[in-house]
Amino acid sequence: MAKSSSSSNAYLLVPITLIAVLLSTAVIRGPSLVTPAGIGSAIIVAAPLILATYALMVLAVTGRGTVDLAVGPLLAFINVVVVKLSTAGYLTSPIATFIVAIGLGVLYQLLFALIIIFVRVQPIIVALSGFLALTGINLVILPRPGGSAPAFMMDWGSGTGIFSPVLLILVLATAGWYLFTTTTFYSNLKMMGYDERAAWTSGVKIDIVRIGAHIIAGVYVALGALCYTALISSGDPTQGQNMTLTAVTALVLGGVALSGGRGGATGALMGAVSLWLIGYVLSTFNFGAIQAFMTQMVYGLILVLSLLLTLLVPVISRYVNFISPWSAFLVLALVVVGIMLHVATHGTYSGGEHHLVVEALADRYFLFPPTGSGTGESFALTTTQGLALLVGLAAIAFVAAARLMNADAGSRRMTLFLYVFVAVLVAALFAAAVIQPEFRLFGGGA
Repeated sequence: MAKSSSSSNAYLLVPITLIAVLLSTAVIRGPSLVTPAGIGSAIIVAAPLILATYALMVLAVTGRGTVDLAVGPLLAFINVVVVKLSTAGYLTSPIATFIVAIGLGVLYQLLFALIIIFVRVQPIIVALSGFLALTGINLVILPRPGGSAPAFMMDWGSGTGIFSPVLLILVLATAGWYLFTTTTFYSNLKMMGYDERAAWTSGVKIDIVRIGAHIIAGVYVALGALCYTALISSGDPTQGQNMTLTAVTALVLGGVALSGGRGGATGALMGAVSLWLIGYVLSTFNFGAIQAFMTQMVYGLILVLSLLLTLLVPVISRYVNFISPWSAFLVLALVVVGIMLHVATHGTYSGGEHHLVVEALADRYFLFPPTGSGTGESFALTTTQGLALLVGLAAIAFVAAARLMNADAGSRRMTLFLYVFVAVLVAALFAAAVIQPEFRLFGGGA
């Protein structure tokens, strides 16, 4: 079981590496990304794609090649219906808006599941039919972009800070999936995705499991539609097609198996963020009239390369099985955070021989200025930089201890000691970060 889990996680090496490269490039090309407003805007813009990818991921895990090509038009359908009702004055409260949006998403996915189960039509045929039907219905409801979002959503898409209702929705949706993975229903869902016949002979009620998966997907699509409505503050019936292509690409990029049985929120999140970063990086270049063409071409190339890498991962993993995806994530995360801190603070320090001048650092970035001097006798770090250093060291110690615990699991020696050691080490590092507002290396002196 452990070996199977490790082999499954090996597929995360591709999105982990790609997201590290893209995030580093995005920060260097667009330093404004490393600001509260930049991060807040990124969350708001990427949230609809992330939630749409979650919806596709849930259905892909069920097997039978269930990739809902209608996820984009369905998201746009919920968007235009909510905007139409809001403009007419029928939707004024948040509760009513969420009920309508989630209800529409669940009803469509429930119809999708019933057709597959009882009519016995292949999922790809139902998905393609839904794609074409919803694309036309959206234009009937709202012939052109317009209307207005509910009043309570008007400031959701401002992106002036990191924390927003959109971030809350995204966090709750992700946490909900991880809680769902602890249930027996999820185990039955993965078993059905691996081998539906074997799951049926094991007593799994595959029809109920499939219906439940479609209902969850409907909730995710509805949440994505609400985030999209908050983003544009209006209705747009034309963006569904592009959303489908991007979400499917993100799904494959995240290592989710289209054949079923393998996938999760981690890979889907990384794939969606990587696709958003690709668009962000491309926007920093000026391609003129072919900007949109270049973006779509890169998405297509990434999709093809992702499929090829997915096929090669089992072969490559035989030679790099000593590399844990989470160890790679830790190392690359420390490198990327270092680049972000350097870009965020570059050019903000200037001073004379005996003092350090901070030019509005606390106002421009979510970093706190150092309280000491920057003389040659001591090297001062900002509070945030010192905390990041300590957290990085604690994470490395945790990974090393986890490796030792895994090695000692068979002999069951010193396991409790290692747990206590890691807990005390992490607590000590965070206590040092809280107690010491200033970190000094290589000597003292104010």
